[in-house]
Amino acid sequence: MEYKDPWIRPLRGAGAPRARVLFFPHAGGTAAFYAPFARRFPEGYDVAAVQYPGRQERMGEPFVTTVEGLADRLVPSLRRRAAEPVPLVLVGHSMGASVAFESMLRLGRDRLTAHCRLVVSGRTAPSVPRVIPAPDSDQEILDHLAGLGGTDPAVVRDPDLMDLFLPVLRNDYRAVARYRPVPGAAVDTPVLCLTGDRDPQVAPEEAAAWKRHTTAGFRLEVLPGEHFYLMDHQDTVVRLVVGSAGVGGR
Repeated sequence: MEYKDPWIRPLRGAGAPRARVLFFPHAGGTAAFYAPFARRFPEGYDVAAVQYPGRQERMGEPFVTTVEGLADRLVPSLRRRAAEPVPLVLVGHSMGASVAFESMLRLGRDRLTAHCRLVVSGRTAPSVPRVIPAPDSDQEILDHLAGLGGTDPAVVRDPDLMDLFLPVLRNDYRAVARYRPVPGAAVDTPVLCLTGDRDPQVAPEEAAAWKRHTTAGFRLEVLPGEHFYLMDHQDTVVRLVVGSAGVGGR
């Protein structure tokens, strides 16, 4: 299926939206991951997700090999939404948090963040020193995925699916390894940080350090679970995202 904007896949429309929510997937993830979340939003919320090149309906397109490059390519699709007089909430999980943060920095340079909010999930703050090595082998990638618990084991066991899945993972893992955020960079929008209390990749203090990266309000919410805690708390995640938009409930 082709979409009007290949970067943005609509998940739930609203004729005259009270707010727009845009999800940014994790490494190896797709826009479809957020379809169950979209169904849980109140009426009046326009919900969509970013679709990175090289997967699903964009399978034939070349990968973007850096987090910064993804943000650069996305910003033209975000400018119109950011300019509207309704809240725009960018929600990124794991790698997606970095892409959303970089995208918000770019919107800020364009002075388009007056109605924007940022929600980061499952990611250490840019100011937390961390060197992430690029994976040496496909098996290392698969072992890492197994440790995070976010991939159906049946996918890993299916060689045909892995033939499609592994090139995406290789690209995204290398993009994460190459990412060098500016330690002092800050957005001028409120930031909500979500994290799992047993996430092997993000310690609570590493999540709390996102407070250094906004000149507006900050809130930290710790939920039970590991890296993909959000799959077990979809209603709670949606409630918190709706609260961050600041336009009321259901």
